[in-house]
Amino acid sequence: MKRSFKYMTILLVTLSCRSEQVLVNQEDDFGVQYSKEYSVSSTAFEDPPEWAKTAVWYQIFVERFRNGDPDNDPRPIDMVGAYPGVIPSGWSVTPWTQDWYEPDPYFKELDEAEDFVGNKISTLDQKLQARRYGGDLQGVLDQMDYLDSLGVSAIYFNPLNDAPSLHKYDARHWRHIDRNFGPDPENDTRIMAAETPEDLDTWKFTAADKMFLRVIEACHERGIKVILDYSWNHTGHTFWAWQDILEHQKASDFSDWYDVKLFDDPSTSMNEFEFSGWAGVPDLPEIKKTVHADMTKGINAYEGDLYSEAVKNHIFAITRRWLDPNGDGDPSDGVDGFRLDVAAEVPLGFWRQYREVVREVNPDAMLVGEVWWQQWPDTMIDPEPFLRGDIFDAPMNYRWYRAARHFFNASPDEISVSEFVDSLNSFRSNLREVSNHAMMNLTSSHDVPRTLTSLYNKTKNKYQAKPEENPDYKIHKPDAETYQTLRLLLAHQYTYIGAPHIWAGDEMGMWGADDPGTRKPLIWKDYNFSPETTHPLGKSRPKDEVVFDDEVFNYYRKLIRLRKDYPVLVLGDIDFIKVDDAAKVLAYSRYDGKDEAIAVFNTSEETKLIHLTVKTPLTYIDVLNDNVVNIEGTKINMLLEGRSSAVLVVSK
Repeated sequence: MKRSFKYMTILLVTLSCRSEQVLVNQEDDFGVQYSKEYSVSSTAFEDPPEWAKTAVWYQIFVERFRNGDPDNDPRPIDMVGAYPGVIPSGWSVTPWTQDWYEPDPYFKELDEAEDFVGNKISTLDQKLQARRYGGDLQGVLDQMDYLDSLGVSAIYFNPLNDAPSLHKYDARHWRHIDRNFGPDPENDTRIMAAETPEDLDTWKFTAADKMFLRVIEACHERGIKVILDYSWNHTGHTFWAWQDILEHQKASDFSDWYDVKLFDDPSTSMNEFEFSGWAGVPDLPEIKKTVHADMTKGINAYEGDLYSEAVKNHIFAITRRWLDPNGDGDPSDGVDGFRLDVAAEVPLGFWRQYREVVREVNPDAMLVGEVWWQQWPDTMIDPEPFLRGDIFDAPMNYRWYRAARHFFNASPDEISVSEFVDSLNSFRSNLREVSNHAMMNLTSSHDVPRTLTSLYNKTKNKYQAKPEENPDYKIHKPDAETYQTLRLLLAHQYTYIGAPHIWAGDEMGMWGADDPGTRKPLIWKDYNFSPETTHPLGKSRPKDEVVFDDEVFNYYRKLIRLRKDYPVLVLGDIDFIKVDDAAKVLAYSRYDGKDEAIAVFNTSEETKLIHLTVKTPLTYIDVLNDNVVNIEGTKINMLLEGRSSAVLVVSK
């Protein structure tokens, strides 16, 4: 019998040190009352969930992950409203295996066109926004065994909400999964159109929504957590409430939802309508706040709230919908948290309320904030105001990556071991230790170059990081030196405090410049890709075969396994035991009072004899390179080749 839940009453709560057993009284459609017991975490409100510390994150951009169902591929009608605002008559879905920089046949139709704000469409970046590859949720379901074999334990999905663009940050509807990610786009479109968006009683689950619930279930069966990306700062210009404002202007019931500076005066021939779009982008109208924060000179945390109670209630309803989809009080069938886009541009007061809503539904949920640039491209935000226990559990830790890239890759110049350690200590110094352990430590994402390409170009981080901005930027397959640096960087990422993150495809050995080059379709083994031979500026370049890199994949998998086999790498404190500027050697101990693991890095070009002191006089082995280490008492003397690393643990 399928049950729908009218109400629930908590009858009994029994506490343990780790969880609560909750007995819930429920009534189904037939008036039958019954009880259901389930467990929820006893995570303190102010702390990250315990699982966040042990997470190995994997970020999926569904449109470029895998096309599991060609029958739901995007159609021109599904793209109306997406940049550039022009859909050529010859448009078609791009073959998954095509050379990334090879122009699509319909690109020439865009050469004389203008985008929807009147700018001439002239660059490849503009034209690439019209591309679709047809990635969908069926493609994710088809690759669950692959994700399981890699060993990841948490997935961060880029926005899945219904939207016309490839990236989905321009929501048409926040409350539904994108029509082209599910099996029945046409019927899903009809379901959405029949609802009254502000009336929760009219909301239904579309076929795409139900498929996402299957994805959650499949992940949870494998012990994989799921968080969902949302931007509550803005919508797309096809969003239903914005469309109502465009039609009714100040008379719209939603006129206070958005930051409209001036409504049109119907008594004049001019259109006086003026509003704020995120970062000045007109197709991303911003939600109105109670405080206008001037961010032209830098982005900083600020107090305030969203202006409209109605828009907040709408956001809260969608949040509850995905945390507990069937509304039975048991969040185990829902997402395990959210990644919040452009979080520093939304007032702190709203985020405090948001955490209360989320933790009320699921006390074990995770909130990750995109707290990034204070002033691009030089200054990053200190996330401390967001990590006091009343807002987020962790940010995307771009600060860590910039420092690590600077040190291991001498990018944009060389820094000493002590300078790197000072940066790491500084980043952690004003944060609670529970926050440091929950940090999402990422080396790349949908918004920055892929890790290999980032290391191949010794430029400033995310600055002139694609050929359109820097003609000398290298877009081809990286050299052997870069792969060696990658191994150093990853060994640090997986042995340092915080939760490592993989941008889907990095583990396959993919390379790619900054957005949109970082969003190439994934290079699955069962596909035969055309070699990359095209340069977007018409320059000569090497011919690169595009194939899955088993060596890179196996290195990622080995590092993930080390974290699982040696929990001290996850939960232990950190002690920098060797900071040798002259030798260019770094070593730190991860120690929990009983077990110890030591990460050692020789960043020089020569083999070094390294002397270390360990916590306990036992036999240590290098599990990264499968070597036994020479130890006398508590002293280790080891040879380590140039540009290499080791991970030492006590032999069991």
